Amino acid sequence: MTDDPNRSGPTSRPAPTDGTGDPGSGDRHVRGMARGGGLNLVGALLSQAAVFLIMLLVARLLGVREVGRYAQCYAVLSLFGLLSLSGFRAGLTRFVAVHLADDDAPALRGTIRLGLGVSVASSVALAAGLAAAAPWLAAQLHDPGLATGLRLVALTLPATTITEAALAATRGWRTQRPFTYIGQLYEPGTRLLLTTLALVTGAGLTGAFWALVVAGWSAALLALVALARLLRRVAPARPVYRPRQLFGFSTVSWASSLSSTGLIWVDTLLLGFFANPEIGVYNVATRLVTVAIFVLAPINASFGPYIAYLYHQGAMADVRRVYTVATGWVVRLSLPAFVALLVIPGDLLRVFDGQIATGAAVTVVLALGQMVNAATGPCGTVLNMSGRVALNMADNVAALVINVLLNLWLIPAYGIVGSAVAWSVSLVVVNVARVLQVRHLIGALPFSAGMLKGVAAAGAAALAGLLVRDLVPGWPWRLAVGLTVIAAVYLAVVLALGLSKEDVMVLRTLRRRRGRGGPPAGGAGSLPARGSPTADGADPAPAGGAPTATGVPR
Repeated sequence: MTDDPNRSGPTSRPAPTDGTGDPGSGDRHVRGMARGGGLNLVGALLSQAAVFLIMLLVARLLGVREVGRYAQCYAVLSLFGLLSLSGFRAGLTRFVAVHLADDDAPALRGTIRLGLGVSVASSVALAAGLAAAAPWLAAQLHDPGLATGLRLVALTLPATTITEAALAATRGWRTQRPFTYIGQLYEPGTRLLLTTLALVTGAGLTGAFWALVVAGWSAALLALVALARLLRRVAPARPVYRPRQLFGFSTVSWASSLSSTGLIWVDTLLLGFFANPEIGVYNVATRLVTVAIFVLAPINASFGPYIAYLYHQGAMADVRRVYTVATGWVVRLSLPAFVALLVIPGDLLRVFDGQIATGAAVTVVLALGQMVNAATGPCGTVLNMSGRVALNMADNVAALVINVLLNLWLIPAYGIVGSAVAWSVSLVVVNVARVLQVRHLIGALPFSAGMLKGVAAAGAAALAGLLVRDLVPGWPWRLAVGLTVIAAVYLAVVLALGLSKEDVMVLRTLRRRRGRGGPPAGGAGSLPARGSPTADGADPAPAGGAPTATGVPR
C-alpha cells in the first residue's frame, strides 16, 4: 500500500479519531518515546558540550575572529549538506516507518537504496563545485583566508551527507541508538579530541577543519554499518522502487529543510557579506543560545517516527497525547538554561573572552526568540510526519524571506543586534503559524498543566538569579553561584508543584532502562506486525548487542 503525502489524512487502517483511543496504547507510545528520547537527550547534552568546548578552545587559543571564520565555513557545510540531501532525511525516516508499519520489505529496501544513492551523487557533485569556487566565495565574504577552510568543508560534505541519510533511515525503525551513538557521541567527541590536538600542536584553524574531515568520514562509515545491521533483520526481498512517492515527499521536504537551515545560518553569511567585525561575537552568543535549546533536536528525533507511525494508523488520540508530552519535555528541560541566558548573559560570554561581554544584548534577543521556539514544541515535525510537507515548506520559506529582508534592513544600522532581532522575529512568526496549523490538523495545542508549572518554577529561579547577580561580586563567582542557584530553585519548585502522570511514567521507564542497561531485545530490526508497534515502541537491541554506530548533530 502506498502513502500519498498530499492527502489530508491517514492512508490506511484508521483507528478511532474522536479522542477515545486506547489509553493503554497511549501509555506504551509515551514510554517508547521516553526510551529513545532519554537516550537522545544524554547524547545531545554531550554533543552540545563538545561543540561548546570547540568554540571555547578556538576563541581562547586563536581569538574571536577565528570563531567567526569557523562558523562561516560550517554554515556553508550545513547549507550544502541540505542541498545534497534533497529532502531525503525526512523522507527516509517517514517512509521507512510507513513501510515497516505496512510489512512492505521490498519497498523498504528500495526506498533506502534510492535515497542513499541520490544523496551521495548530489553531495559529490556539490563538493567538487564548492572546492573549485572556494576562492571566489571567500572573496565575497571579504576574507580570502576562508578559501582553505571552504575546500576542507567540501572534502567533508559527502561524508556528512552519507551520515545524515543513513541515520535518517535507521530512525524509521523507531530506534535512536545509531543517531545518538554516532551523531551525538562519536562524531562530536572525535572532532573535539582532534581539534584539541590540532590547536595545542599549533596546527591552527586549518587543523580544526582537518579534524572535521576525519571525524565526518569515520562517522559516515559507522552510520552505514549501523544501517546494514538493521537491514539484515528485514526479510530478504527484491527492492521495489517508488520514486514518485519518495521524490514527491522529499522534494517539498528538501525546500522546507533548506529554508529552515537557511534561517539558522543566513545571518552569519550576511554578516560576512557586510564585513561586520563582530561576527565572532555574534556566533559565540548564538552558540550559547543553541545550548539552551539542545533538547529540541533529540526529542524531535524520537518523536518524529512515532507521529509518522501513529498518524498512518489513524490513532489521532495518541498523536495528540505524544505531541503534548513532547512539548512539555522541551519546555521544562530548556527553561533553566533560558533563565541563565536572560539573567547573567554577560558573565556567560566572558567565559569565551573578556572583551565580548558587549554581546549580552544579542544573547538576550536570541534567547527570547528561541523561548518561543521551545514553547511551541515539535509542531514542524507534526506537519512533516503527517504528510503536510508543502505547508511546512511554505512556513519555512516565509520565515527565511522575513529573516533575509530584516537582516538586509537592520544589519547596516544595528549590526549584530539587528541580525539577532531579525532571527528572533522570524522564529516567532513561523512558530505561531505552525501552532495554529497543527491545532487545525490534529485538534491539539502544545500547552499543558506541566508546562505552566515549569513557567512558575522558571519565574522563581529568575528572581533568585537576579538576587545573586546583584549581591555576588566578581564575574567568575557570580556565574558559578548564579548557575547553581538557578538550577536548584527551578528543580525545587518543580518538585514542590508535583509531577504529572506522564512525568512519573517517563521517570520510571528511564530508571528501569538504566537498571537493565538498556531495553529488552526484541524485533525492532524486523518488520512489526500490522497495526502494532514493536516491543511497545521500545528500542530493542539488534542481534549481537547494541551497534557501535550513530550520526551527525543537527
